[in-house]
Amino acid sequence: MRRVEADPYPIVASDLTIEYPGHGASPAFVALRGLTLTLGRGEVLGLLGESGSGKSTIARVLSGADSGTGHGDVRAQITGGQATVLGYPLRRIGRRKLARLTLGVGMLAQNAASTLPASLTVADIVAEPVLERDRRYDRAALETLVATMIDAVRLPLSVLGKYPYELSSGQRQRVALAKALVFGPTLLIADEPTAGVDALVRDDVIDLIGELQRERAFSAVLISNDLSVLRRVADRIGVMHQGVLVGLGTIDEVFDNPWHPYVVELAAALTLDGAALDSTVLDSTASDSTVLDSAAHDVGADTDRSPEA
Repeated sequence: MRRVEADPYPIVASDLTIEYPGHGASPAFVALRGLTLTLGRGEVLGLLGESGSGKSTIARVLSGADSGTGHGDVRAQITGGQATVLGYPLRRIGRRKLARLTLGVGMLAQNAASTLPASLTVADIVAEPVLERDRRYDRAALETLVATMIDAVRLPLSVLGKYPYELSSGQRQRVALAKALVFGPTLLIADEPTAGVDALVRDDVIDLIGELQRERAFSAVLISNDLSVLRRVADRIGVMHQGVLVGLGTIDEVFDNPWHPYVVELAAALTLDGAALDSTVLDSTASDSTVLDSAAHDVGADTDRSPEA
């Protein structure tokens, strides 16, 4: 069996196109068109873009949550190009290989903190992915693993017996992060990791992800509408617009030399009236892209346009 660590690039996408199939009279929707990028070992790539730009589709497909082959719940389909994650080609990937792939990919889903199972304790929540794969997993070893993960996300062990409603939003997000990292993944994909988290602790959450990435040397894709979030941890950013990657590089490279009209608009907004680069939040519609300062507008969750939306 090929080892997932063997590939020098945890993610390689070449001219990748992803569609949601049509239903009845509704035509298929192209969520992502012609995506080409690589993610290096130990690199943090931030994906920035307006709601509906395709960011969450990328997260679901590359994480294996929706494999692009109909195995996932959302049933997005890879209809063009190629994508390889941890050495596994995603197009037409089989169930066994998909199961092995997802061991190496941690997924922090959008709104993960607010969707923790209310009937489970923190210990049960973090242990859940392990028991889903192996109900016979040694209980003592599992308790140690869970405690280690809770400690890793800087929570006291006293939270293990608590329920989500007894925790703050920041604590719930840390629990969700512990669950995402429980298998010691090579790659973390975090979709809006500060969504639903109190403003006072958002920086703490993103800084924790950065600290864990450095400590554990995993690669990461972080998705956000907030440029200030990505600036704290991302080595490079990709700018998404209407399902197309329209900018890729360091923050300075992308905004100092924009080549797409959407990025030109963003770059102009960043300097307008001395607006700070790390206080800009994006919000746009498909027909009229608008850039708003985060102090004036609180952007909602990124919900990719799909048949379920």
